[in-house]
Amino acid sequence: MSFEDFKTKDNVVVVYTGEGKGKTSAGLGLLVRALGNRWRVAFIQFIKHWGVSEHVLLRDLAPLFKDDLYFYKGGKGFYNAGDLSDSEITEDQHKDAAKTTYDEALKAVSSGKFELVVCDEINNAVHDGLISVKQLEKLIDARAEKTSICLTGRNFPEELLAKADIVTNMTKIKHHFDDKYLANKGIDY
Repeated sequence: MSFEDFKTKDNVVVVYTGEGKGKTSAGLGLLVRALGNRWRVAFIQFIKHWGVSEHVLLRDLAPLFKDDLYFYKGGKGFYNAGDLSDSEITEDQHKDAAKTTYDEALKAVSSGKFELVVCDEINNAVHDGLISVKQLEKLIDARAEKTSICLTGRNFPEELLAKADIVTNMTKIKHHFDDKYLANKGIDY
């Protein structure tokens, strides 16, 4: 087989899912690769509203890349996650935040302005019922002709696998959280 046997696609759907660590990190790596190719990139983050290192990085990169990098931080934190959830935030507030974040993502993928849109933790928002599988399917189908999309988070819906071009399942073999160690700044967040 030679390279002449291969075709190219104007856009792809990339999914990073699974129980293992590294889904957001992989999405950020894709963002770096795209920016290095002088692409315009949107990073739309569901769930994480607290300060995490990627927020600092994206804030610091934004002036360097000007209109080529758009960052939107949505969500209200962990939903329905026991002690990790913020009990002050209602279900309606979680759903409203997810809808607003979804609307930002839909606008970004359909605008034609970006070559890559990373929707970080969107799979969690779907799994938790904050947005529907139908909405995720609409987002995938709405992307502009030259816009690729990256969807991260646990539990990507199996019924949408056929719509994805690249799917990586991050498999946890071992994580110190299981031994009651907290997440490490700079490694886990």
